Amino acid sequence: MSKVQRILFITSSRIGDAVLSSGLLHYMVQTYPEARITIGCGPLAASLFEGVPNLEAVIPIRKQKYNKHWLEFWKKVAGHRWDIVVDLRDSAVSRLIRARRRYIFGKHIAKDQHKVSQNAAVMGLANAPGPKLWFTEQQLSKARALIPEGAPVLGVGPSANWIGKTWPADRFVEIIKFLTGPGGKMEAARVAVFAAPGEEDAARQVLASIPQDRQLDIIAKTDPGVAAATLSRCDFYIGNDSGLMHCAAACGVPTLGLFGPSYPHIYAPWGRKAHYISTPESFDDLRGYEGYSPQTCGCLMGSLSVDAVKKKLIDIL
Repeated sequence: MSKVQRILFITSSRIGDAVLSSGLLHYMVQTYPEARITIGCGPLAASLFEGVPNLEAVIPIRKQKYNKHWLEFWKKVAGHRWDIVVDLRDSAVSRLIRARRRYIFGKHIAKDQHKVSQNAAVMGLANAPGPKLWFTEQQLSKARALIPEGAPVLGVGPSANWIGKTWPADRFVEIIKFLTGPGGKMEAARVAVFAAPGEEDAARQVLASIPQDRQLDIIAKTDPGVAAATLSRCDFYIGNDSGLMHCAAACGVPTLGLFGPSYPHIYAPWGRKAHYISTPESFDDLRGYEGYSPQTCGCLMGSLSVDAVKKKLIDIL
C-alpha cells in the first residue's frame, strides 16, 4: 500500500465539537507523521487548528444560503486526490471528491455515547483518542503576554452561549473566594476570567469581585486559538459547559465543568484530569415544564448549589 501523503479532515463549526474532534486528528498526526493535513471547519473554530503539525491549510466553511458553502468548499478541495478523507459533518463533499479512503460520520454511529467516542467510531477505533490542541509560537507568545509568569492561576469561565447553561455569577464569586482566599486550595492565586465576545456580562461581574492585583482579564480579548493557548497556562479551570471548558481539558489543565441543561454523558470534558458536576435534575427534567422555551427560560442552573461545587472541588483538588 502506498504511503499516506494527503489527509482532508472536515469538522465542526462549533468550538466545543471542534475541540472534541481533535483527538481523531491527533491519531492521524501520530499514525501518518509525513502526511500533509487540510482542515475544513467553521470560521470560528479555524484558529484552533493553526498549530497542527504538517498543516497544509485551514479552510473556513462559512455558512451560506441554500448550502452554497459546501459548493465553495468543494471547489477548494476537488482538485486534489486525497489519501484519507475524514468527514465528521456527513457532507456530500466527502463523497464527491477523489479519495482512497473515506471515513464519514453517519447514522451507523451510536449517538448515546460521548462525542469523543462517536468520533473514534468513525474510523473504527476501539480506544478513543482524547482531544489534543497544538499552538503556533505566535499564539503562545500572545498567551504569555496575557498570563505572564508568576503566581499560580485559577481560570474561570462564568459565561456560556446560552443563559440556560450559565451558573449564576455570584456563585462563581463565592467559589473563587473559597479557592483563593486564606486557607484555600489555591490561596492567593491569580484569577484569569475568560469569556467569548458577546458573553461578557457575567464575566465582568466576576472579574470585578477579584482583588485588582490578582485580576487577569481575558474577556473577549482573543480568538479561540489564543484563548486556548492562554488556558493552557492555568493551573486549574472551572466553568460552565462551553467551548472554553473543552479547550482547558484538551490542554491537560485540571478542569471542572458545571452542567445543567445539557448532556454530560455526551459532552463532559474529556481527560484524566477532567471532571464535571451537574444539577440534580437532568436536562430533560429541567426543560420538561409546560411553556418551556429556550429563548425565555432564563438560568436553569439554580439547583446546583455552591456547597455541592465546593464538595466536588475538595474531592478533586
